[in-house]
Amino acid sequence: MNGKLVFSILLVVFIDLFGLSLVIPLLPGYVKMFDASETTGGLLFAAYAAMQMFGAPFLGRLSDQYGRRPILIFSIIGTAIGFVTMGLSTSYLPSLELLFVARIIAGISGGNLSVAQAYISDVTDAKNRAKGLGLIGATFGLGFIFGPATGGILSELVNVSFPSYLAGALCIVNLVLVLFWLPESLPASERERRRLETGTPGPVFSVGALTAALSRPFVGSLLVTRGGVTLAGGLVQTVSGFYMIRKFELTPSEIAYVLTYVGVLSVIVQGFLAGRINARVREDILITACVGLMAASMLGWALAPTLLMFNLNQIPMSISLGLLTTLMSSTLSKSVTPQEVGGMLGLGTSIDSAMRAVSPIIGGFLLEQYGPSAPGGFGAIVCLIALGYVYTTIYNHPIALRLKGAPAFAGTSPAAD
Repeated sequence: MNGKLVFSILLVVFIDLFGLSLVIPLLPGYVKMFDASETTGGLLFAAYAAMQMFGAPFLGRLSDQYGRRPILIFSIIGTAIGFVTMGLSTSYLPSLELLFVARIIAGISGGNLSVAQAYISDVTDAKNRAKGLGLIGATFGLGFIFGPATGGILSELVNVSFPSYLAGALCIVNLVLVLFWLPESLPASERERRRLETGTPGPVFSVGALTAALSRPFVGSLLVTRGGVTLAGGLVQTVSGFYMIRKFELTPSEIAYVLTYVGVLSVIVQGFLAGRINARVREDILITACVGLMAASMLGWALAPTLLMFNLNQIPMSISLGLLTTLMSSTLSKSVTPQEVGGMLGLGTSIDSAMRAVSPIIGGFLLEQYGPSAPGGFGAIVCLIALGYVYTTIYNHPIALRLKGAPAFAGTSPAAD
């Protein structure tokens, strides 16, 4: 594992996610500012995810053929425009419609996480890939340790729009870092070889590519499982702010502190536990166990009678979601050939985004119509269905048994057998 390059991309990811987490705890407050419903709030989260669904796989394939660095530059610029537009929508040009436009702009350029994952895959071998991708998850958590609390405090000390403008300014800092410090991880010769092998990237979202990926043994099962887990997680994550306002009557700054606590848990799980556990336990066993734990956590989220119990339930929730986030990307990247990594991770991000486009709408509707417990209860049902699917299609699969000893990007994909 190239430590210098890993640190460089992690710094870029941290600044990006710190900026993103500045505004996330404020979004429910923005929705309430316009007297909109919780279902409308779900649509706001869905707008970002829907645009990311189309942008992520295309950016991933472009990064395979033209390099990770130029695609990161493009996505950072788009994200900066989105944050500034969000600030305008809640200050100088107050408008719920403009707030939606801001989230759409940010979503279109929001495929940088899949590009960062591909960068990590470039500079790590198969043995260290789960650890490297786990560090991205830990960096995500670090952003959520400092970002939400900072955003909550600044919204009270300055105004509710200031965190959005600060997030835009951080994007400029990130752009400078990428331009002057982050080297390209794919050599020119390798990029040219991939362009000759795969040709010009296809459309932004290809149903054919998705169908082909889903039909592959093991790889397709991983993608389906990833979709189910993301749907269940998105049901509760995207409406947590509204849930805490409705059930515990928390303020935006108090919500930010809860998200900070969740960020600490995420760092512990993905930064320290994921790589160590994955080195000792087979991927298929871990995936099965984590989906089962997630089902129990969803039920705990639904039934938590107090804020203390809600926060205690975040521990198994963070363990299951954190390990699954790392496992899905790590196992997927080891199951395909080198020229497919960026595109396949982008496709995985696209599936995530599709589920995140649906889950906030479902979660917001369930919360508004049936009460705070409904999203968690529905999520538990989804996880139980996913557990049965994982047990029959991933657990003890022959490809899973071979992955532990697979070299870094063997000549053919293990899934091709």
